Amino acid sequence: MSLLPILRFPDPRLKKIAAPVRNVDESIIRLARDMAETMYQAPGIGLAATQVDVHKQVIVIDTSETRDNLLTLINPEIVESEGRQECEEGCLSVPGIYDKVERAERVVVRYLDLEGREKTIEADELLAVCLQHEIEHLSGKVFVEHLSRLKQLRIKAKLAKQAKITAARD
Repeated sequence: MSLLPILRFPDPRLKKIAAPVRNVDESIIRLARDMAETMYQAPGIGLAATQVDVHKQVIVIDTSETRDNLLTLINPEIVESEGRQECEEGCLSVPGIYDKVERAERVVVRYLDLEGREKTIEADELLAVCLQHEIEHLSGKVFVEHLSRLKQLRIKAKLAKQAKITAARD
């Protein structure tokens, strides 16, 4: 397993739409393992393949306190949603930035597991938010796009400043 570099907003590669996985083979299993290791190391609770510049429909999520309940979803699709909730979100591609986003309160997601079997998961609360957030990445959308234009400009400026400081240290 190896750590993968995470793309940073506003990198244009985050806008690419991920292609469906046609065959769950060893390369997809390896990708999912590397993504999980990267997510845990970051540390985060979710990661989409788009964020590591692999444009395939694969996400990994672990919202457990003990970090031992890894979900790998291939070709995830929200098939049902209801209610509304507002939750503060962050993102490994937008480090240090958190803001409130409105999402569905409950979702049902259909996906393939690592053995290529079709499954569904019903989720609410944090898991529902995380599923929606990561699935959006696969369609080329970052959570800050839910925010006002002014907030997006401020976030871009803050991240650019952080990058300059980091580059100056290296």
